[in-house]
Amino acid sequence: MVTIPRLVVAAPASGAGKTTVATGLMAALTTRGLAVSPHKAGPDYIDPGYHALATGRPGRNLDAYLAGEDLIAPLFAHGARGADVAIVEGVMGLFDGRAATSEASTAHVARLLDAPVLLVVDASSQAASVAALVHGFATFDRSVRIAGVVLNRVGSARHEEILREALRPLGVPVAGALPREAAVHVPSRHLGLVPAAERDAQARQAVAALGALVERHCDLDLVLRLASAASPLAVTPWSAADAVGTPVPGRPVVAVAAGAAFTFSYAETAELLAAAGAEVAYVDPLRDEALPAGTRALVIGGGFPEVHAADLAANTPLREQVARLAARGAPIVAECAGLLYLAASLDGAPMCGVLPTRARMTGRLTLGYREAVRPDGTVVRAHEFHRTACSPPAGDPPAYVLPKREGFVRGGVHASYLHPHWAGTPRLAPELVRAAGTAA
Repeated sequence: MVTIPRLVVAAPASGAGKTTVATGLMAALTTRGLAVSPHKAGPDYIDPGYHALATGRPGRNLDAYLAGEDLIAPLFAHGARGADVAIVEGVMGLFDGRAATSEASTAHVARLLDAPVLLVVDASSQAASVAALVHGFATFDRSVRIAGVVLNRVGSARHEEILREALRPLGVPVAGALPREAAVHVPSRHLGLVPAAERDAQARQAVAALGALVERHCDLDLVLRLASAASPLAVTPWSAADAVGTPVPGRPVVAVAAGAAFTFSYAETAELLAAAGAEVAYVDPLRDEALPAGTRALVIGGGFPEVHAADLAANTPLREQVARLAARGAPIVAECAGLLYLAASLDGAPMCGVLPTRARMTGRLTLGYREAVRPDGTVVRAHEFHRTACSPPAGDPPAYVLPKREGFVRGGVHASYLHPHWAGTPRLAPELVRAAGTAA
């Protein structure tokens, strides 16, 4: 049995203030001296970066589609090991999941964790109607427990009084009321918030301000009582070692792209690589002119290379070294931003030239879950999220068929727009490390 107080921060819709409340709670509770385990429902990479700043622990994703619902509680227990309390930030509206279903929704994750829900309501244009809204969410699915409400964007003390009075008959406690004018600004751009790694000092200031805001306007003792009402979980924590089996001997060095241009990565990816026998080393393509010594394989995850294209292009020594690594047949896995970095060019700026394609920014958002098939027949669940396009869009053979051809396989390179959660397809890590062990 795993006993960990936990709370899911959800909302009726996107934009209500989930990130403000969840990150603020994480920061405020950490300031109190508690060890807070941060989690994010869904495939989002950016919010967990702010969660990590707030808590000093890796922000971890809980995605019931990418990882599979059977892994949600084990992954949660793994991430929350040693924590005093866990906060899970939801995604979109509480019941919004894959297509028109609640699969992989915040509600789905809350059910799998048997976790109480703290509902964040944008009260800026409501009075008594807030009771109908909360009542509807509390009764729509009785297996999802709305344990409390945080009122966001409250206009005045009188407005707060009206809202609280309207909610009182429901018996759902109000855990806080954030004033409208107290919003903390976190800049955003074409794929959401600017990642914390790109604005470290300002991000830390924003997280501290969110913590102070929540400390002033939320009842943290009530929040902890609500979280402590969660029942023990009958679950065995996920283990990267158990997932990959016998490690590859020799500790081949697997480099993982990092830094401001490549911030999209699940925490479990590096853990799986290490458990599979790799020595995991990091490289920042914006700053480092050489791969880590002895690199035998490379993983390039997602991020914003389009924002940093000129600086990536200026780092000619690393681009050439990556091209030489690929020419030797070394295994290279590239996801989305990695695909763009390996292309011949990105918006006209020269990239590594490993793949026979040119990438450019577009005005079109491509977003959604995908079920794809690799050339070897492996079925992979993944997520796609970008505003770029490649010409041509796929090679022969492609990286995936879904049913259209997507991405490139070229020598040891496997590159596509898709982001799988490696815990959901644990064979990816040992396959890469085995190939690294035999690479020239």
